[in-house]
Amino acid sequence: MNFKLVANFEPKGSQPEAIKQLCAGLQKERATQTLLGVTGSGKTFTVAHVIEQLQKPTLVVAHNKTLAAQLYNEFKEFFPQNHVEFFVSYYDYYQPESYIPQTDQYIEKDSMINPKIEQMRLAATASLASQKDVIVVASVSCIYSVGNPIDFREMGFEISVGQETERDQLLRKLIDIQYERNEMELSPGRFRVKGDTVDFIPGYFNNIIRIEMFGDKIERIMEIDKTTGEIKEKMKYFYVYPARHFVIPRDRIEDAVEGIKKELEQRLPQLDMVEAHRLKQRTLYDIEMIRETGFCKGIENYSVFFDKRRHGEKPFCLLDHFGEDFLIVIDESHQTIPQLHGMYRGDYTRKKNLVDYGFRLPSAFDNRPLQFHEFEEYLKKQRAIFVSATPSDYERQESGAVVEQIIRPTGLVDPAVEIRPIKGQMADLLGEIGRTIKAGNRVLVTTLTKKLAEELTEYLAEQQIRTRYLHSEVETIERTEIIRRLRAGKFDVLVGINLLREGLDIPEVGFIGILDADKEGFLRDARSLVQIIGRAARNLDSSVVLYADRITDSIRQAVAETERRRNIQLEYNRVHHITPRTIIKPIKEKEVDLRDTKHIPKKNIPKMITEAEKEMKEAADQLDFERAIYLRERVKEFKKRIAAGG
Repeated sequence: MNFKLVANFEPKGSQPEAIKQLCAGLQKERATQTLLGVTGSGKTFTVAHVIEQLQKPTLVVAHNKTLAAQLYNEFKEFFPQNHVEFFVSYYDYYQPESYIPQTDQYIEKDSMINPKIEQMRLAATASLASQKDVIVVASVSCIYSVGNPIDFREMGFEISVGQETERDQLLRKLIDIQYERNEMELSPGRFRVKGDTVDFIPGYFNNIIRIEMFGDKIERIMEIDKTTGEIKEKMKYFYVYPARHFVIPRDRIEDAVEGIKKELEQRLPQLDMVEAHRLKQRTLYDIEMIRETGFCKGIENYSVFFDKRRHGEKPFCLLDHFGEDFLIVIDESHQTIPQLHGMYRGDYTRKKNLVDYGFRLPSAFDNRPLQFHEFEEYLKKQRAIFVSATPSDYERQESGAVVEQIIRPTGLVDPAVEIRPIKGQMADLLGEIGRTIKAGNRVLVTTLTKKLAEELTEYLAEQQIRTRYLHSEVETIERTEIIRRLRAGKFDVLVGINLLREGLDIPEVGFIGILDADKEGFLRDARSLVQIIGRAARNLDSSVVLYADRITDSIRQAVAETERRRNIQLEYNRVHHITPRTIIKPIKEKEVDLRDTKHIPKKNIPKMITEAEKEMKEAADQLDFERAIYLRERVKEFKKRIAAGG
């Protein structure tokens, strides 16, 4: 099936020209483009049109799970008839294996896998193996090793009505691709057997696939509703993909084991007695498990042997499942690209202690994310689009063209920007706050340090202004609640640092004050200033003041860029007779607040833990990762209280 975009509105503003330019540019030899799209200009809708015109499988990479979930839902709406998949880390909780030599503390890998997300990851690779009209929205976890895509495809097998096969042979095939037999509970990746009937749920599927046999012949294949037991579809054939990404052909197991044993023999003389004993004991146990079951805990650390890769050679990752010709979209590229840069270094640093102190063989280094230059190879071979309101120098240098999407279909313009002296800034700020509150709007104030944010909050409170602060020590889910309360008018002024630059969608903001705007640095460079100013682009009456005693190059560039965008939108509004209006966005209901646990009787805590764990799983299933993380931390607090005796 071809990609078919479904929407009840047409491209407007800058979108038609951006779509045209991007598609033309992606047909050229240097097929990398940058979409410079301002907040509220409909960048996702533009990318969706490009996908429809190019008709290529597409990977969309976001810098965090929350943004990835948002993009996934948007693309699902735009392409309801196509395969839109979701690929992020499947851990609700993840503590990686590590060793701290200073305290001689080994931390075993601890994780809580979200089965729904694991299923969605498998669905992504299964779709790529069997379909062409596939969009996968992924976090940066897409550059981590997921096993050989050739093994994933070739170890799968087709079943069809009328096929001659022994029942036990069918069961062996399921076991070989990591399906587990369980007669009590059927879930993704498990199968059960009742006489000549075999039921299983593929790792990437929601319902039961039932195979009914007569002797050594498959008589019927049906999809059964897991909940009701009703027949949903009778099938002539079905292709079974592995239940996990790391699957190993049986004929490769012994060769891999020999490779592991050889490396162990070479490594042991290089270690002291304690470390050598530890490594030998752990590795031989893993070898025994691999021989017996084809799997062991941490098997990914031996992937270089199973993949038949050379040491140092890049691992297989999600990008290898796409094949030879696909489109890569890097969303919020000014943030995502630096994240992709840093993933390998962080992974190597953690594993170095494990290898040096005998917890892992050196081959564990080969189970890793891609290095950035390896990721770049995919960008150079494929078509790619960087998407950002403030693309960095990297995107500009690597792109054949920067395509601007400045005009918002809503007609909203970037705010007016003024520069005022630092002397007397508090009195001026108080005046602007009073004017903004009187108009029924909210205020954002940015500072350079946490201490200053807290001190300014106290000062404003003394002036009878309802104020809160927001910085990195405030938990993620609490940030969401603080923003919700600001929008709801529970307080009027929010003071913060760089957390106010991106991702805040607050149409009620009517004024932004930027303190110390002339202090050059990361928080006050041109790109950051443009992002801060952009937070006020959702309200018709908004304005921004930069408090500065000198006009830095960053201020000059940020003000000039904002004014340029503002003038383009104003001219478009004049020509098309558009009257802009402030965005009206519903405010979410208050979520359950579990922060205060002191008033809860100790005997009620086990019940609270059960309820919180249930809600955590539900939140993760709904892709609300911020709330899932928050609830996980609350469960930890409850358990600590029980351990402390109340």
